[in-house]
Parts: sequence; structure tokens; C-alpha cells
Amino acid sequence: MPVYTRTGDKGDTGLLGGKRLPKDHARLEAIGSVDELNAVIGVILPYYKGPKIESLKEVQRTLFSIGAQLASPKPIAIKGIGPANIEKLEKDMNGIENALQPLRHFILPGGSKTAALLHFARTVCRRAERRVVTLSKKERIDPQIIIYLNRLSDWLFMLARKENARENVKEEEWPGRD
Repeated sequence: MPVYTRTGDKGDTGLLGGKRLPKDHARLEAIGSVDELNAVIGVILPYYKGPKIESLKEVQRTLFSIGAQLASPKPIAIKGIGPANIEKLEKDMNGIENALQPLRHFILPGGSKTAALLHFARTVCRRAERRVVTLSKKERIDPQIIIYLNRLSDWLFMLARKENARENVKEEEWPGRD
């Protein structure tokens, strides 16, 4: 069976269960943003040398689960999305934060190549979160998805900071107003 189906040639696509939606529908914007985030994390993996490589792969699996849930027009329970995932990110962030210098100013995204990519993933995550919030105002979705994406963007930020520290790259502060 070829990868192309020609069923979307007129600007619509199918969801799980067969329902079709226009490709610019809020549900597909949310699914696409989560998919993009997953791909960005895939770009990071070959460069990442830190201890959280398995955590990044676990995040990818969770994002796939979120995409599957969003692709269903009816809320469905899919393994991998819930309070335990959120608590794991929070616990990990607490450990990272304790090992880093406290922030006194905003920092500019960047630093090492891997940290810069993690900052990029953070911004894509924030967009995915916004798209899911938009969808949630029109249709019922699992609220755990929004919470998970919110924590994930914070976790990616902390991972970028940790990566800069691990590679001895100084973060550039933005002092704000003069």
C-alpha cells in the first residue's frame, strides 16, 4: 500500500474513526503542532549527550499518545498521559533547579548547540499548548494534555539550562529595562 492515499487532495483529512475535517481545523492545528514538537525533539536526540536521553525518548512516546488522543473525535483513554507524567517532569525539574545557579534575570535562548535546540523545542511546545487550548475552547479534550504541555515547556527550558551548565557555556542574561 503506498503512503499516499489522495484522500486529502481537496484540503481535508481523516481522524481516527473515519470522520473528516478541513486541514486548517483547530483539531488538526493542535495535532500538527504536537507532531512538530515531536520532530524537533527527534532532531535534538543525535546531538544530546546528557543523562536525560531516555527521558527525551519517553517524551516522544507521550507526545505520540497525545497526538493519537487528539486524532480521536471522542475523548479516549490512551496510556501515557496523566498526573504521573506531569509529576515526573516536576520532580526532574526540581532536581535540575537545585543543581543550577538561580536565575536573577531572563536569559536569552541559546548557548550550546544542544541547549539552543532545546530552547527551540520549548517554543514549539508553547505553540502546541496554545493550539490545544484553542481546541479545548471548541471541543472537549483531556485537560491533562494542556497541563502536560505546560510542564514540558518548563522542563525543556530547565534541560537547556542544565545542558549549558554541563557544557560550561555561560548563559547570556537579559537584564530588562535599564
